[in-house]
Amino acid sequence: MILAAAVLAFAFVFSLNAQTVAAEKYVWRNVAIGGGGFVTGIITHPHQKDLFYARTDIGGAYRWDPASRKWVPLLDWVGADENNLMGVESIALDPADARFVYIAAGTYSRTNAAILRSDDQGKAFKRTDVPFRMGGNELGRFNGERLAVDPYDGEIIYFGSRRDGLWKSSDRGANWENVKSFPVIDTTESSSSVIRSNAWSRGRFDFAPQSVGIVFVQFDAQSGSPGKPTPVVYVGVSTAQTNFYCSRDGGATWQAVAGQPIGLRPNHLAVATDGNFYLTYGREPGPNTMTDGAVWKFIPTNNSWTDITPLKSPDGGQVFGYGAVAVDAQDPLTITVATFARWKPHDEIFRSTNGGTHWTPLLQNAKWDFAAAPYTATRTPHWMGDIEINPLDRDQLFFTTGYGIWCCTNITAADSGRPTKWVFLDNGLEETVPLALISPPEGAHLLSGLGDIDGFRHDDLDVSPLGGTFPGPRFSNTEDLAFAGRHPETMIRVGSDNGGVRVAISSDGGKNWTALAGEPPYTAGSGTVTISSDGKIIVWTPRRGAPYFTTDCGVTWTACAGLSTGVRVTADALNPARFYAYDARAGKVLVSADGATNFSATEAAFLPAPGAFPGRGGPTLCATPGLEGDLWLASRVDGLFHSTNGGITFTHLPSVEEAGSLGLGKAAAGEKFPALFLAGKIAGQHAIFRSDDCGQTWTRINDDQHQFGSISRMTGDPRIYGRVYFGTDGRGIIYGDVADKVGK
Repeated sequence: MILAAAVLAFAFVFSLNAQTVAAEKYVWRNVAIGGGGFVTGIITHPHQKDLFYARTDIGGAYRWDPASRKWVPLLDWVGADENNLMGVESIALDPADARFVYIAAGTYSRTNAAILRSDDQGKAFKRTDVPFRMGGNELGRFNGERLAVDPYDGEIIYFGSRRDGLWKSSDRGANWENVKSFPVIDTTESSSSVIRSNAWSRGRFDFAPQSVGIVFVQFDAQSGSPGKPTPVVYVGVSTAQTNFYCSRDGGATWQAVAGQPIGLRPNHLAVATDGNFYLTYGREPGPNTMTDGAVWKFIPTNNSWTDITPLKSPDGGQVFGYGAVAVDAQDPLTITVATFARWKPHDEIFRSTNGGTHWTPLLQNAKWDFAAAPYTATRTPHWMGDIEINPLDRDQLFFTTGYGIWCCTNITAADSGRPTKWVFLDNGLEETVPLALISPPEGAHLLSGLGDIDGFRHDDLDVSPLGGTFPGPRFSNTEDLAFAGRHPETMIRVGSDNGGVRVAISSDGGKNWTALAGEPPYTAGSGTVTISSDGKIIVWTPRRGAPYFTTDCGVTWTACAGLSTGVRVTADALNPARFYAYDARAGKVLVSADGATNFSATEAAFLPAPGAFPGRGGPTLCATPGLEGDLWLASRVDGLFHSTNGGITFTHLPSVEEAGSLGLGKAAAGEKFPALFLAGKIAGQHAIFRSDDCGQTWTRINDDQHQFGSISRMTGDPRIYGRVYFGTDGRGIIYGDVADKVGK
């Protein structure tokens, strides 16, 4: 089990008139993969043993639980309407009181943001919606920390924003005011430098100009005393011009720090116990690229600067920058820094025990333990966004990557030339973006397609797959999966690949995969795929292309007549000649009775409005397992529709106001029709629901504390009644079971 503890969620049954008539309990857990996304920062409490927090760009925030040795998710209460809060811009702790934690939450600067404040280490939060914008998944998202608590007066908190300058709270984050005296407001980047990572979280790239703005705020603890606000505060700004500012009067006035280096952008600052500062720089804010960088030492007492960069860029033709720095709290002369975007041979961590005069590389002879997440064995550490030394255990060091957290517990071994040992510390931290999920009636209970890390066959839901990702053709993203309704061991998948065929087939339930012989013409991207119930006909709709079918595993391809570009095709669960499609632009259901050769529109009425959410995120059509011609059409705008005659007519279910995602699973005892699972809106409430009577009544199966942000790719398990799987927009794959059936 991946979550720190099983979660019991109360459920309510809604009839057509929305009256509550029953209750039920569910247990929710993560399907174990381990990591999978960019952990942008680790925050350690300076005095409380083993109190660590992690922030991610789209997957929320976590607290380390030393008793269970797992990361505990803190933002699962965020619902689909406020999914933007799942991207964490910054985290701050009160150095004087370990109870308090503050989270700056906002994935993209175009929508809502909030400061979340807790006095019980994140078990519960109070919220303040703020006017300043955040970008937890934008440029410079690993920079920081932008949020800082005064070490001597916990009422005072500063936040450095991207576009709106510096902000201050004097009441523990409940209210905020702009620090108008701070000289820098905005440092907007041109769109040419912006390509957003984790694009699959929204299904598109965002080329809008982005501002990185203020990247860190640092109180100078040596300037203050208990019971009084700290007078000296430093602020760093992501610009290659003047970028480092200081206030000596509690933020009333600000001056540029004299002698500071220019030409590169600061991204991290670490302060040693002797009062010296260490800063890392990059030419770009990252993370997509960084072509130069440096490490500088600043001594405030005499205002001197020294370049202590361990390795200059370029190195053997490989350009790179520096992305993180940490200082040993027990030895002010021991420093670690990490390169950034040094792809060849790999990023490196350098360690110095004499204040940066001499450096030792740590990873050249490192020993890696991949057991916790075997898929990581095929990856080298990249996007080292943060590096931290445990303030109470100088042998323990963490660094973050684009796919998780690595931890070393013998870092001082490097001082005597011995190798360092590293483990992947992501138990409980799940940040994948699922793009496809299937649960066949035999073999493994679940197969997944994921953004950035291909996909998995999950033989054990609670253990990261021992064989790693899919064997055979390696896709950077597996975007769609399907199995043959009458021969479920035959499966098909489509994904992104550099130069190779983007569709692969398996005849053994996903244990092994073989690329198809070829692709149709004018293929512009991976797209969607389906397979006939007998496993003999494959239909592929390439992204921005029209559907094609093959009957000889890709040797030849034929265009499907009657279908326009971008239309997803669904195979009938039993009849191998029948295929279905929904054209969102036209608002029409189209049917083929000749093996996908020709499609024609039915006269079905009561369908989603034409043009409503075409493409990714639009209405989806699925076939009911075990029944010929039984179809469901789910729309985020118009709700849920059901056909029992192969799409000739549809019935609109009036109780369902919105149907974001739909899945089908094993029927309840005494029922013939499969259980329905819905992420949508019923009786004015967004939630996860189950229906055991073909959609006549619905049971809510989650509670307000367990909403998991945005939910998609839902499917039930055909062998376990009540079990549902779904993908999230950064919290990985979640599965739920009826509470009284767990362990039986």
